[in-house]
Parts: sequence; structure tokens; C-alpha cells
Amino acid sequence: MRLALTRSSNYKYWGFGAVAIGTFASVADHGSVNVALPTIASHFQVDLPTVQWVIISFSLTVSALLMPMGRLSDILGRKEVFVAGSLVAAAGAALAGVSHVFTLLVVARVLQGLGNAMTQGTGMAIITSIFPPSERGKAIGMIMTIVGTGSVAGPAVGGILVDTLGWRWAFYYTIPLVLAGMVATMFVLEGRRKAQEGDPQDQRSFDWAGAALSTAALVTILITVMNAHKVGLSSPYIFGGLVGFVALLSGFIWWELRTPSPMLDLRYFKERTYSFGVSSAFLTFLGSSAVLFLTPFYLQKVLGFEPLMAGLMVVPGAACMAVLGPVCGHLSDRFGSRKFTVGGLCLSASGLAILSRVSEDTSVFMVIPALMLQSSGMGVFYSPNTSSILSVINREKYGVVSAFLNLVRNGANVASVAVATAIVTATMAFHGYEPSLAAVSDAAGEGVKTVFVLGTRNAYTAMMCLLLAAMTMSAFNFHRVKEMPPVPSA
Repeated sequence: MRLALTRSSNYKYWGFGAVAIGTFASVADHGSVNVALPTIASHFQVDLPTVQWVIISFSLTVSALLMPMGRLSDILGRKEVFVAGSLVAAAGAALAGVSHVFTLLVVARVLQGLGNAMTQGTGMAIITSIFPPSERGKAIGMIMTIVGTGSVAGPAVGGILVDTLGWRWAFYYTIPLVLAGMVATMFVLEGRRKAQEGDPQDQRSFDWAGAALSTAALVTILITVMNAHKVGLSSPYIFGGLVGFVALLSGFIWWELRTPSPMLDLRYFKERTYSFGVSSAFLTFLGSSAVLFLTPFYLQKVLGFEPLMAGLMVVPGAACMAVLGPVCGHLSDRFGSRKFTVGGLCLSASGLAILSRVSEDTSVFMVIPALMLQSSGMGVFYSPNTSSILSVINREKYGVVSAFLNLVRNGANVASVAVATAIVTATMAFHGYEPSLAAVSDAAGEGVKTVFVLGTRNAYTAMMCLLLAAMTMSAFNFHRVKEMPPVPSA
């Protein structure tokens, strides 16, 4: 049966379907756990900064281990690492569901993060490997549809389950989905590629030093960025964290340029398509991710909408992204990526320009179209940009490079929220109010809300500038570049 599938002209779609189940479960899990946080905090009787470690521990683990797991998949086989990661993620979800103390719940989330790091980096690599290069953009766009669908379904399903069955079911319900994806992957996909088994031994060795340095650097910078708005940018802890990050990053670059089997081949940055594509992706997520953090806060605390209504107002934008991702990815395969990356960022920047004019009595009929513009631009940009980056990569490195691109997105997401929060709280402090988002509550005075709106407008303006910088970089992107030769043996 498997032989018939692998020889079928529809094998690429069968493979996509198998991986898509696990991808959907991973994205939906993140959204449902976010919804369950207040209930979890009440159950364990912990405060908000403490309960946030349910999210932070997961995000740190995923970000720190994405590249090592991606490189491991290039060596051991992407199917094998994806299946093992699915099993680890399911075990972590089960442990989280039965946790009776908060510390055990955090440990379970670390285990889930390990499993998700194994599947996130390999899922895109598997799909882009089984689709021909002429359909790479379409394949990435299809992944975006799954991610967009999971982003919408996660909070909705999680909210229903938490209200009816309790917070533990925010973890339980993803287990059958993850296991179904694991079984489908085992049944449909082929195992290790012969090309991988035939690689020289030094190309199949794992870069332990590079993995340790990259993990330490990422954990250092992420913790530093996440705490910047709490302790202040002038704090010695922030300065020490930045110095430590620079030292670890310098050590990582030095080692990767000298080891015969680097975890991440830095020579790819010599190609303008790769370096400009990665840089524009980072700036894009840095300038857009905080929209989904600030806007619901603005809708609830300033305009007075209930959480459910505020969540529903984000859905049209997510739907636009899910629809436009595969369409623009497919079109970029035929007409090149540049016009889509530049056009998409122009759309997103336009949406942020509108949002930068919000006030205390802005109509939602202005906010919702602005969110749709911003999300549509992301849908138009992401697939063509990622496809152009992968066009200069040898297929045997798809695992680690796909993981690296996921890392760029995750790191920019964390930094975006931190930067936007810092801008808003700095604006509040400058006008003599408590520099904290917690000060903006339903009972807060009009002065606090006015200054919060001003800070939000400043954040949106700064984010728009980042998108314009990314658009400039995308304008210099090349379409077709010769593939880099394999790394020579030592």
C-alpha cells in the first residue's frame, strides 16, 4: 500500500495531509492553552507573572531547540524525528493534563516544547521536499492555511472545553490529533532518504558545540528581551544579558565557520536572496506580531468589548491570511517572489498606518479592515519569501534551514511583543502614569486610557517603519540563484 502511495502522482498531497494533522494540533494547542491560563492560575492559586511560565517555558524550549532538532532530522531522517517528536509532544500533553502541582505542569510544558521543536522544524522540510521545486511556494502556502486554521480553532475550541470540561482538556484534546498525525506519517511517508545515508561521515555528524552555543545564546536573549519592560532598559541585568548574548553569538559564529560539519551553514548568508530574505522575514514578524497582542487589549480595555467579541474581530484577518497564503505561494512559483513580497509588505504597512490613527472612540469598522489589510499582507508575503530563501538551499539542508526560519519567526514574535510593550509603557511613564499595562483596566481613569492609546499609536507607527524597512530589503531580493555546493569534507 505504501509503495503504491509513494508512486502515486498524488503522493505529495498524501504526505502533506499526514504532516498537516500534527501541525494543526501543535498550533491549536498553543491557542487553547492561552485561553486556559486564567483558569489554571485560579486552580493552582498563582499570580499572573507565575502562570505565564506555562507559556514561557514552552516558547523558550521550542525556540532554543529548533535548530538542533532540524539538523538532527537532516542526519537521522525527517520522518523519524517528526514521529518521535509527535510521541514526545503527546506525552507532554498527557503529563500536563494530570499535573497536580504547578511545577509539574511547567515541566510537562518543557516536554511539549521539546516535541514541538522536533516537529516544527521537520514538518516544513518534509513538505517542501516532497513537492517539486516548481511548486514550493504553493506547498508553503498550504502550510500557512493549516497554521491559520489552527490559530483560529485553538482559542475557540479551548474556550469551549475549558468552560465545559475544565482546563485539563485544553491539553487532552490535542493528544488524539497528534497521535493520528504520527500514525499517518509513519504509514504514508518514506523513511530516510538514500542521499542522506550516502553522505560523508563528517556531514552526518551532529554539531554538539554549535547546538550548545546556539541554545545558550537564544535562551539568554529571549529571557533578556522578555524582562526588559519589567526591570527597565538601563538595568544592569539587561546590560549583562546583552553582553552575554553577544559573546555566545560570537562564539557560535566562530565555531560554525571552522567546524567541518556545521549545524547552520553560514555561507548561505553570502547569497543576497538568502540574507535579504531572512532579514526581511525577521523585520516583518518584529513589526507585525505584536498587533495580535495590543489590538485585543485596546478593543477590551478602551473600546469596552467583551473578550469573545474582541477575539471574533481578529478572525476575518486570520481567514484572509489562510486563503491568500496558498494562492500567492502558487502564483509566486510562476511569476517570481519579489512582486508578492513587496506588495504584501505594502498591504501590511497600510494596515498599520490605519491602526496608528486609532483613538478612544474609533469605530470597529475602521479597526477590522485595518486588521484584514495587515493579515492579508502577511499571507501575501510569507510563502513567496520563504520559497525564495529555500531556492538557494540544497535539499539535504532543508531540515535545519526550515527550523532556522521557524526560529527567526518565533524570536521575532517574542521581541515584537516586548518592544511594543516597552513603547507603550515608556509613553505612559513619560506622561506621569504607572508604566504597566495592568494599570489599564475597566475601572481606569480616562487619563490612563488616553495615554495608553497614545502609546499604542506610537507602537503601531514604529512597527509600520519596520515593515517599510523589510519592504526595502525585499525589493532587492533576487528570484533565481544557483544552489550552493555541499560543504566540503574536512
